[in-house]
Amino acid sequence: MKKILILYIVLLALGTGCKKITDYNVDPNNPSSSSATPQLLFPSAVMSTAGQVGGEYAINGGLWSEYFTQSAFASQYRTIDAYSMVSSDNNTCYQEMYRSALSDYKKAQDLSETAQDWKFYLMSTLMKAYTFQVLVDLYDMIPYSEALSGSSNLQPKFDDGYSVYEGLLVEINTALSKDYKSNPLNATDAKSDLVFGGDMDAWERFANTLKLKIYLRMVNAKPQEAQQGIEALYSANSNFLESGAGISSFQDKPNYSNPFFEQNIRRLNTPDNLRASRTFVSWLQAHNDPRIVSYFGSLNPSTINQGDYSNPDPALGGAAVFVQHATDPVWFISEAESYFMQAEARERYFAGAGAKELYDKAVTAAFAQLGLTPGALLAGHYAYPVAGSFDAKLEAIIVQKWASFPGTHDLEGFLERNRTGYPKTSPVYSTDPSYIPGQIVYSKNGVTGGLFPKRMLFPNIERSRNINTPAEVPITQKVWWGL
Repeated sequence: MKKILILYIVLLALGTGCKKITDYNVDPNNPSSSSATPQLLFPSAVMSTAGQVGGEYAINGGLWSEYFTQSAFASQYRTIDAYSMVSSDNNTCYQEMYRSALSDYKKAQDLSETAQDWKFYLMSTLMKAYTFQVLVDLYDMIPYSEALSGSSNLQPKFDDGYSVYEGLLVEINTALSKDYKSNPLNATDAKSDLVFGGDMDAWERFANTLKLKIYLRMVNAKPQEAQQGIEALYSANSNFLESGAGISSFQDKPNYSNPFFEQNIRRLNTPDNLRASRTFVSWLQAHNDPRIVSYFGSLNPSTINQGDYSNPDPALGGAAVFVQHATDPVWFISEAESYFMQAEARERYFAGAGAKELYDKAVTAAFAQLGLTPGALLAGHYAYPVAGSFDAKLEAIIVQKWASFPGTHDLEGFLERNRTGYPKTSPVYSTDPSYIPGQIVYSKNGVTGGLFPKRMLFPNIERSRNINTPAEVPITQKVWWGL
């Protein structure tokens, strides 16, 4: 049953949702009450979250973070690259996150609470909170307090983003107050933990790091609460992640591979859609960054200016393809991201004490993801601006964080730019001689009047079924915590 469950949810999460659940002999998303256990529900939910965060949402995030751009000789992602979104986009992602991931986390959470199995309770609560945060960061308002009630409430209200954040922090703190440390998971149960293999210390670190992330998201909209929350974490001597939280066990075969690879390459039967964007490549080249080979296969890859997919120049057919592997991990929070967040917190609230060391560890971890080391770059191009202003230090942290996400956590680059404004926006297009490498440019074929995406549109699958869906706002309107 467990093998069927995990395989099915991977298939569904990677975009095979057009096949009805009733076409299968077993409905793994709704097992009978006698067989539904946290051990079955939790891994299916985790793979569902990974399938969306690391799949379709990653494609949106990567294009809008300008790691890559649409090929001039293909059309798969033109609407995304032009910011020409409609409410039918991301229907599958949104539905999968609610119907599979969140629903299964909730069931696992309830069953664990009844059995006083506080280990699976903590794990389910944290991944549920993470998944809700992704959704509210993308849509600004979502069903939360009345969500996941089944047939008892088919039209849940939408909660504003701040209320969702408040609720998530309460849920996380409640789970952390339970006795999840008394006995280790047995070997069988540990296999159900696809993230940390049953390591409850790592889950506690994930909880603290997730809280840190929530508070940092709040720094613009709720600065006092953000500061109080982060200072409380440090006063409690909270430990944060020192390894990546995510899925790193993908295999190079159909339906078992990284969801971005599966969706963009294997299922399209071509690697050619996503090509090197001059935005990112020019930044890597300006700093002699060896990661350029890992990302684009060459020290001097040919590029396309962001969104210039209508350009008839035949030379653009030679633009470098964005390198992907079937076994690439999907990170919920990477090791590098954890250190970058800690560095920012230290700069904001502790007079920079320890910030440089954490920044250096973050950059080193980011390179290590690709089997590389930063070497002399940490004392050169990427040296932490110890004597600089707070803004200079924040820019260094966030731009390096941006450079760490391609291929494994692309969505986060988009979200962090909306929070911080880094990388900066270029006043000119990337063909202009005055263009500064790495600055974000407005898509050549953009349809939003020079304004950048800040959110997703409410999916029509929600609007058509829930009368409480808020009035539509443009994708260029910031979410509650954004700039």
